[in-house]
Amino acid sequence: MSPERDPLVGTWRLVAVSAHDAEGKAIPEPNGPAPSGLLIYTAEGTIAVLISQGGRRRLSADRVAAPAEERAEAFQTFFAYGGRYSVDGDRVIHHVEVSSVENWVGTELIRGLKLDGQRLTLRTPRLLVGGEARVTELVWERCDQ
Repeated sequence: MSPERDPLVGTWRLVAVSAHDAEGKAIPEPNGPAPSGLLIYTAEGTIAVLISQGGRRRLSADRVAAPAEERAEAFQTFFAYGGRYSVDGDRVIHHVEVSSVENWVGTELIRGLKLDGQRLTLRTPRLLVGGEARVTELVWERCDQ
């Protein structure tokens, strides 16, 4: 699809993350202070997502030689996935083909979709994160125009 036919096509930068628990109570800084991320939708139907918590620490050595605790923290504070995507009304479905979280490979991540000019809001369904149910909303801003 061309960008004229698919308004998602392009590169988006994460500008805000909010989350609420099952009772609707706000979860402060669900991705740490000042999280960052990139979201890329291509005209060929491919998606790539990279999200980093704010305040991440550098490893003391390379990604293999660093102590296990550092590597575990690095994994816990960053995730990425990619694959194909499709749109169904006010939802976008990410068909995961590769992911830093292997459990997601072969799954569909369904997100509520709202596009307002140069802003894109994606909302998760209620998911378990750290053993607790939450809904997360991510606001992205187009950065390729």
